[in-house]
Amino acid sequence: MSAAAAGAPRDPYARLVLERSPEEARIGLTLGFVRTFAVPEIAAVLHATGRMTGLPKARAKATGAAMFALIEHGPQSAPGARIVAELRRVHERPGITPELMHYVLACFTVSPLRFLAAYGPRPPAAEERAAAYAFHQGLARALGLPPATGHGLPELERWTGEFERERFGPSAAGRELWAATSGLLASRLPGPAARLAPTVAAVLLDDPVRAALGVRRPAAPVRALVAGALRLRARRHAA
Repeated sequence: MSAAAAGAPRDPYARLVLERSPEEARIGLTLGFVRTFAVPEIAAVLHATGRMTGLPKARAKATGAAMFALIEHGPQSAPGARIVAELRRVHERPGITPELMHYVLACFTVSPLRFLAAYGPRPPAAEERAAAYAFHQGLARALGLPPATGHGLPELERWTGEFERERFGPSAAGRELWAATSGLLASRLPGPAARLAPTVAAVLLDDPVRAALGVRRPAAPVRALVAGALRLRARRHAA
């Protein structure tokens, strides 16, 4: 039985994602998904399915819904167990190693927290970061993955950075995935920023991801517009 079904209070990470900053969390999750395109092995698998290039909106929506449901109910709940079983089935493909799976899960944890720290109403608190790491570890165990890092979110962030320095690289599959999904990322942005897709979406990528996906760094006025729109949104939500 999930915490929500039992009437128990949500943990700090679930409250952050589901109640306090759901829109910012969705942008962060989308950024985490896009980040995996910079790893050629992952990009090749995603591209081969045809779903990300043929039905990007449906795939992105399904991925986001699955992550939000796991955060709300937990991997050990009845709905969580069904999602975990589906994730196991989908990812039982040649070339999907435990290390790659760990990296994907890390992106879905680290990227939302980074986005919330930069553009949320306030940076995630220590208890929210700790709960996010506990969720990450619980999902990894549910998926049957062996431990990949030490204990704590800082160690996970360090491991993620090392993995990216070793494994990021350009690929045709990665570039095509970005072309198919960049508009979806921009559509999650507020007001005038959303109307400048996909250039605006590139603002939210860091330089290593841009290099791997063949994306130019947007001009300074565009970067300023996006940052200003996101910070204005954060101030309004904090008020």
